[in-house]
Amino acid sequence: MRIASSADSSSNNSRSQMIMADSGSSDEVAVICNTDITSTESENNLINTMVERGTALLKKMEISVAEADKRTGKNTVNMQETYTVYLIETRPAESVSEEGTPAAPDTLWRRYSEFELLRTYLLVTYPYIIVPPLPEKRAEFVWHKLSADNLDPDFVERRRVGLENFLLRLASHPVLSNDNIFFLFLTEEKGWREAVLETGFQDKADSRLKSLSAMFRVKNPDKRFTALKHYSEDLSTVISQLLRIRARVADRLYGVYKVHANYGRVFSEWSAIEKEMGDGLQSAGHHMDTYAASIDDILEEEEHYADQLKEYLFYTEAVRSVCRKHELIQYELEMAAQDLSYKKQQKEELETGTVRIFSLKGMTSKLFGQETQEQRESKVAALEQSIQEGEDALKEKNAESQEFVEKAWNDIERFNEQKEKDLREALISYAIMQISMCKKGIQVWSNAKECFNKM
Repeated sequence: MRIASSADSSSNNSRSQMIMADSGSSDEVAVICNTDITSTESENNLINTMVERGTALLKKMEISVAEADKRTGKNTVNMQETYTVYLIETRPAESVSEEGTPAAPDTLWRRYSEFELLRTYLLVTYPYIIVPPLPEKRAEFVWHKLSADNLDPDFVERRRVGLENFLLRLASHPVLSNDNIFFLFLTEEKGWREAVLETGFQDKADSRLKSLSAMFRVKNPDKRFTALKHYSEDLSTVISQLLRIRARVADRLYGVYKVHANYGRVFSEWSAIEKEMGDGLQSAGHHMDTYAASIDDILEEEEHYADQLKEYLFYTEAVRSVCRKHELIQYELEMAAQDLSYKKQQKEELETGTVRIFSLKGMTSKLFGQETQEQRESKVAALEQSIQEGEDALKEKNAESQEFVEKAWNDIERFNEQKEKDLREALISYAIMQISMCKKGIQVWSNAKECFNKM
């Protein structure tokens, strides 16, 4: 993790304003890898995500996922398995040892499943927040030369970068960064899982069936959340299409570059039968070979830009999760209002002795006679108590709904600002990389031309 000071950022104004969380802060920012996007340095710009360093946690702590390691052990059903663990390093921000070097970091290892548990806990505990997504567990939208094996070294490296980005997203969030379980995830290797389970978050999780029922039965959905859910679905479709197109282009580009190696072979063979032209042909062949071999690094770099798009593909599900929770709260509010209305109607019927709608109670009264005055008074008193409880419940549900909407919309606005800046930067960086790639192709053929001129 590289820390960019305010002095560094002044040299690139547009870049210095790209803050992921609270846009109102002018504090330092923590940067994952290089963000100085120029045509000459774009090859090293694998991830240009920036997160706000103004939050309490990032002011105190530097966080990175330094490396990954493959291990073998027994799983929960006592079967041997191979898995990957990731080394999390944390150190006090701007800490320096007596020798003048940065203090040694605190380290611990985490499996991907532990990252999943942390995110599930955050989703349940903070349902009004668009919780950052994890990088993919298995490779998606791959082109034919890219391994889909989740233990492939290149894939593990990209996931390591994605997990670091995930932690920095959390650490930069104005709410999530202050969560104690998240802090323990970074600092306590033993006992963390038990601490998570002790929170009882699993009991608070809404079932999918319950959420689905609310979606179809809610009568007055909030139009803003409905529009947001539809937007997230459309954005998911668009990004998926982009990733599929990019995979197809990568396949064809790989073939085009590798075919250039045939130029190198033919020029080399031709040079063997020429005397005066031989050196020029041989040099031109070398340039073609270099050009053909360069595609591997180019497409590996492209994967990192694809990962940035994938992050927002996965973000769309986090957005829909917030929308579903709001639908469930709205449904419960409507049910509370409906229950209260029914109880008030029952009270009115008992007091007036009239039944406004057909009911079993009305039929019973006609067949067996009316209730005594004492019975009615007793039932009215019970209903009054029940109505009071219903009014309190409705008031509580209203307050819960209003609080959820306020908190959720604040986070949605924060996320929208983050999304627009991130995607703009990612697309610009990708375009610059493509321009650089084309310039290299022109340079190769220019070099070949010079070789031909010297023949």
